[in-house]
Amino acid sequence: MVIAATSEPTSLFPPTVFETVGRDIGDQVYERLADLAPGGAPIDTAAYLPRLASKWERLDSLTWRFHLRNGARWHDGKPVTAEDVRFSFEAFSDSVLDGPARFYLEGRVEVIPEDSATFRVRFAAPSPEQLYDATYHVRVIPKHLWSATAKADWASDTSVARLVGSGPYRVTGWRRGQFVTLEADTSGGAARRPPIRRAIWRFAPDADAALNLVLSHEADLLETVAAPERATRVAGDSSLRLVPYPAAVYGFLGFKISGAADRPHPVLSDRATRRALAAAIDRRTLARALYGKKAKAPPGPMSQLLWIWDDSIRTIAFDTSRAAAALEAAGWHLAEGQIVRHRGRKQLAFDILVPSTSAGRRQLALQMQEMWRRVGVGVTVTTVDFPIFQQRLRRGKFDAYVGAWLDEPSARGLADQWTRAGWSAVNYGHYSNPRFDALFARAGQAHDVAGARLLYREAMDTLNADAPAIFLYAPANLAVVSRRIEGLDINPYSWASGLSAWRAVR
Repeated sequence: MVIAATSEPTSLFPPTVFETVGRDIGDQVYERLADLAPGGAPIDTAAYLPRLASKWERLDSLTWRFHLRNGARWHDGKPVTAEDVRFSFEAFSDSVLDGPARFYLEGRVEVIPEDSATFRVRFAAPSPEQLYDATYHVRVIPKHLWSATAKADWASDTSVARLVGSGPYRVTGWRRGQFVTLEADTSGGAARRPPIRRAIWRFAPDADAALNLVLSHEADLLETVAAPERATRVAGDSSLRLVPYPAAVYGFLGFKISGAADRPHPVLSDRATRRALAAAIDRRTLARALYGKKAKAPPGPMSQLLWIWDDSIRTIAFDTSRAAAALEAAGWHLAEGQIVRHRGRKQLAFDILVPSTSAGRRQLALQMQEMWRRVGVGVTVTTVDFPIFQQRLRRGKFDAYVGAWLDEPSARGLADQWTRAGWSAVNYGHYSNPRFDALFARAGQAHDVAGARLLYREAMDTLNADAPAIFLYAPANLAVVSRRIEGLDINPYSWASGLSAWRAVR
């Protein structure tokens, strides 16, 4: 089976992987201790499936015991041990490697081997997401192959011979700039041997080139067509099918509420004004027009995948008449002959910052510009290169911006985006509401799924009422799949993770 990929990873070794395509390939080679079932809540201990660990149990409020799968071996035949697990957690926590998991692990998690196949995972503090932190972030790597090499040299080590895991596939070749070849591992016996014996990732320079590999029947799979017009091209080929699945992404327009020294924005710091602006935007139409019929207008800062999604969360309804009336009530008047409202000498006008790398975000900004024009709001759109876009966000040099975030299964990352503590992280607009922060913190400490959902819903109700942003789209991906591939089951957080169970018909 051949998979078309947009771009090539710099590494496949888990502690040094940062691109999703590197993760997708690496997840066939290396294993987590357990997998969270698609759509499962991280706090639901029944939602985890055995992987490298066969079972686990809670010992106390800080400690879990794990048991490795009987007969687990590395591809070179050596047994996987509890010491490998300890070595892996230390690697993912290491400041030299400085991977994304470091924040969740460094100084917070300790692995204590009990014997070769049993170990404890001890946390520094109680948390309802302990099982998630023990299993989601770390792929277990072989100590005997990497302990003698300085971690500072790991990223530059490109030897295929050292890409040894315990997963269903092993790396047998990597021709830089062209493809990676995986072969089914046979060390686990026939019971663990995948039906697809060879999987090849072919690398394309962009989305159109990747799609052309599938349309020319040089590849069997593509993660997503990326745009509705590309789906039309696929629909014309009877040997292919489109498979929809939720994307772990949401997009939004964020308002700048305050800047340096808590200086209020002259227009957007006003809650009533932001609420009126939100009422003037037809979010549902925008989402579907730009991202297809499966896209949704999210009920808050979340993708369709995030487990706290709840259609009962209160949002500001689209209503241009109400938006115009609310702007009048907020003191923004439209005098005869004018096209932009004023409050005294102040004009109701602001700029939207977008990155040049995203045509979709620019189109969203232009569509909102037109919707706001109809209610007397003057909006300009500024497009800049992505590094400048990021720099201006960090420095607060914007009025509003169109952003997008990639979710993980846990909702706690929203703290960096929307709580007061996130001002030093990615809460660029400096939104702050103590009630929202308190509700969000309580939700994050809830141990039962139903209770946590209620608290998250109340927190999102509070956030939406303040309108620090307009949550615009939560798209669905459309994978392109050859009809010769059977048993396809996509886990949206790692779309190719089910590869070992898929089948290819000749």
